[in-house]
Amino acid sequence: MTRTGFVYHPGYLRHDMGAYHPESPARLQAIMGRMESSDLLPRLVRIEPKTPDKDWISDWITQVHSPSYLRELQKKSPQEGRVALDPDTSISAGSLNAAYLAVAGALAAADAVMDGAVDNAFCAVRPPGHHAESTHAMGFCLFNNVAITARYLQKRHGLERIAIVDWDVHHGNGTQRTFYEDPSVFFFSTHQYPFYPGTGRADDKGAGRGTGYTLNVPLPAGMGDSEYEKIFNMTLRPALKAYHPDAIIISAGFDAHRDDPLAGMNLSTEGFVALSRIVKEIAGECAQGRLLSCLEGGYDLEALSASVEGHLRVLES
Repeated sequence: MTRTGFVYHPGYLRHDMGAYHPESPARLQAIMGRMESSDLLPRLVRIEPKTPDKDWISDWITQVHSPSYLRELQKKSPQEGRVALDPDTSISAGSLNAAYLAVAGALAAADAVMDGAVDNAFCAVRPPGHHAESTHAMGFCLFNNVAITARYLQKRHGLERIAIVDWDVHHGNGTQRTFYEDPSVFFFSTHQYPFYPGTGRADDKGAGRGTGYTLNVPLPAGMGDSEYEKIFNMTLRPALKAYHPDAIIISAGFDAHRDDPLAGMNLSTEGFVALSRIVKEIAGECAQGRLLSCLEGGYDLEALSASVEGHLRVLES
């Protein structure tokens, strides 16, 4: 049996963008409710992110985000109510600490994988991260959790090559921009296109020394299990076997599910299980099994919680 880590902290629920916002605390409550009612949770290795030392966590955040952006968030963080950062994203009194804890949780999972305490890990964190740019929040995201974790694996644990697999229905513009000229991080994305945020064309392949290390597969609405599985087997698998990463990070958004209200894809829960299995196989073949998964989108609570459970069952099998 694979040892799978599971990151969660109740502080993630304190990030609140309003009663009708789709990226709500109810997302994690649905996931935790499903985990607690299943036989799965007791088999997972719980990884509790400690309350982060602000200087230490800031040092890692600013490997990806500008210090001025971090200072801006600290300045705007309200004592009560909410402050808008963009048309889709706001912060409440608990948001900044939740964002710190999300980064801390992902880094704790990275430590657990690298120290051998677990073989892989899933981070049930929020706010999500893959839209966050170096200088601003965007698309429900404050800090780019996966990008920060990639840098942490490189600079704290000495890994040379990281692959990020983003299957969220929205393109991870922030992650792409962070590593667009960097050959030490391979970024792969499947996403509905054209769609928010409007990035991720097939001819966006990196620049400079990073040319060839960005691989976008933009897809029209309506694509489902068979189309995604073919892409992951025929495009992602050979690309990562050639790249031979030292670890793989999944930007695990579940909003390409057919029941998700914010997009138009047709993946099923079983489809996400299949994608999880493929990426786990690739990690076993070329990354010493090192696999870390961070929650991104997914806004139908039943589809989200069922897909996360299926994803975790593959990781721990």
